[in-house]
Parts: sequence; structure tokens; C-alpha cells
Amino acid sequence: MITANIWLELQKRYRLRVLVTGCDGQVGCSLVVRMPANWDVVALNKGQLDITDRNAVLKTLQDTKPNYVINAAAYTLVDKAEDEQGKCFSINRDGARNLALGSQSINAVMLHLSTDYVYSGEKIEPYTEFDTPEPLSVYGKSKLEGELAIAESNSKHIIVRTSWVFSEYGNNFVKTMLRLGLTHEELSIVDDQFGGPTYAGDLADALLSIIDSLEQGNSGYGLYHFSGTPVVTWRGFAETVFKQAIKSDITGGIEIKGIATSQYPTKAKRPSNSCLCCDKIDQTFSIKPSDWKSALNDISKYME
Repeated sequence: MITANIWLELQKRYRLRVLVTGCDGQVGCSLVVRMPANWDVVALNKGQLDITDRNAVLKTLQDTKPNYVINAAAYTLVDKAEDEQGKCFSINRDGARNLALGSQSINAVMLHLSTDYVYSGEKIEPYTEFDTPEPLSVYGKSKLEGELAIAESNSKHIIVRTSWVFSEYGNNFVKTMLRLGLTHEELSIVDDQFGGPTYAGDLADALLSIIDSLEQGNSGYGLYHFSGTPVVTWRGFAETVFKQAIKSDITGGIEIKGIATSQYPTKAKRPSNSCLCCDKIDQTFSIKPSDWKSALNDISKYME
């Protein structure tokens, strides 16, 4: 019989172990700095673990035996993917499958990040998890196939589709705007694509909250959306960035000119509507959308 004292001692000895791939990316960095002190964290970058190498993935997971695997590794060069289809699919589809198979082999839960690019953007309302994906680009197709590979390989999975991620780490829209604002008095920004900017720190917090909820007995495995509110265009996003930058004396006044997508051609086609409905993740895990405007209050931390 396990007494109360023995149970408490067992709880003290039990340390949750979480393995994070892509630990040097925006979400990976945000995750590592937010991990609870009483969790064991195995944080690996591409040099430490190539997720396209199935044998390496299986060996790493067998050796470390994490309770949870968070895949924050991805090929995200959307336009370049049109010319590097093999590399893109190798990482976003095959790498995801390798991690799902490896986590399944040790009975670990896999958490995986996906994207709004799995949708065509033709819908008027925000996309829900029940809408049919119709990716327009190689990148979007690779991420969708990665989702399917995970679902087929490990039933204990959480897939989170997100959009317009920014942070103080790596390269992103906010950092690009601030950099350009130092040398330009006028910028032309696309004003007919809509979405919810997502602060990577909020996304990391959401993933950690999901793990905590699963540890408490929630079994809501499956697909979820998590992004920011309010919805804006890229031009609206840029205007908010510069409003904060001007307040902090980082830049002077900058004129933001709105242009159509057709005036800014890219190799890969983007969805015009990237708005994601986040009701399901709130109902299942009590997680609210990212408050991206608040994340920009300390705009100086995005300066390189």
C-alpha cells in the first residue's frame, strides 16, 4: 500500500522531461527560457539533431526518453521552398514523421507547430479546425503533409496551427520593419492580406499550458489553432510597430503606404485570409489568443 508520505516522495522524484527540437528558432528559444525549473529540458538545434535522419531521431528519443516532444524545427523559407521542394518536404513532412514515430515508440506525447498556410485564404470568415485545407504553396503543402504524417504515426499528438509569428529572436516582420525604419521615410506594405500576428512567447506559454493540462488528466489530443488578436493587415501590423517605435524614440515619423498583393509579387502565393478561429483551444485548455499589441509595448527588445 502506498501511503501519503510515500506518494509525496515519489512526486518529488518525478521530473517531467521535455525534448525541444529547433531550440534556436523563435518558438524554440521562447520555450527554453520559459520552461519550469522543475522540468528536465533537452533542447536540441539542427546541429545536435537532424530530424530528417530517422535513425538519429529514434536513437536520441530512446536515449533521452522524454515524456513530451515539442517539434519547433521547420523549413520556413516560403519563397525559396518553391525551388527547394525536396529539402522542404524532407524537414516539414519526413522530419515530423520521424519525431512522431520516435515519440510513439517511447509512449511520449508529441506537440507540433503548423501554419495558416495550409489554407487557401479564400474563406471570408476565420478558419476553424474543421475547414478543409487547400495550401497554395510548397511550404503550405509540406506542413499539411507533416500534420497528416504525425496523426498517422502517433495518436497522442497536439498540432497547433499558428500565424505571423514574431519575437525578439531570429528574423521576423517586426525586426524587419524596425530595421527599415532606421533608413526609410516611407514604406509600401501589403494591405489586402489579413491575419492575427502571434507573439512567440505567447505561443510558447500556450504549449507549456497544454502540457500542464495533459499532466492533470486532460486528454484533448488533436488539432488546434492559436494566433493573435485583433486581426490586421500587414500594413496595420507595421503601423502598430512604428507607433511603438516612435513612442520609444527608436524611429521618427514614417509614412506607411498600403499596396495590393499584386503590387508585391512573390514566388510563393500567400493566403489573403490567414485569420484563425481560436475557440477550440480556449474551450479545451482555457487558452486565450495572443495579445500581440501588448507584446510590442517593450519595442526596444526587438532591436537587433
